[in-house]
Amino acid sequence: MEKVQGEMEIERWERSEEISDAEKKVIQEIWSRVYANCEDVGVSILIRFFVNFPSAKQYFSQFKHMEDPLEMERSLQLRKHAQRVMGAINTVVENLNDSEKVSSVLALVGKAHALKHKVEPIYFKKLTGVMVEVIAEEYANDFTPEAHSAWTKMKTLIYTHVMAAYKEEPGADLLSKNPWKWKVEATASSTPY
Repeated sequence: MEKVQGEMEIERWERSEEISDAEKKVIQEIWSRVYANCEDVGVSILIRFFVNFPSAKQYFSQFKHMEDPLEMERSLQLRKHAQRVMGAINTVVENLNDSEKVSSVLALVGKAHALKHKVEPIYFKKLTGVMVEVIAEEYANDFTPEAHSAWTKMKTLIYTHVMAAYKEEPGADLLSKNPWKWKVEATASSTPY
């Protein structure tokens, strides 16, 4: 169930902290294990995302009426989308030392979702939180407090770059319709991440 956290959460999300070289290494080491099982982990992430935030399914005509997680798991369209999500994250992780490449990849993701799909940007924040939650559970032995800190910075990096693309696009009026809505919804999360 979605819950609202305090105003401090908004401020924390809006500024991206630099990821140190040691943190990049931790992210890449964990990701190498995650990506070896990318289809299953990606499907787990999307299913949890859609179960926790069912309103996100409105953007997916192929599975927006699915309620049963097992039915979602069998959906070829959901699996294909999970592969695209994991592929984009993989490109970001592989290029953590190339900030221009990271920015470029996430700008493309943001622009496509802002202009073509008209996805409310808050869903990126929610999705990245679920991503960290699932990875932390699936790879609990590797998910030390240092890893948690590094992955928290990673999800913030993804969200802030995607948000920058939304803010740059004149046709992406999703932010301008009701800016207060984004501030309020930006605090909604099913996880403490």
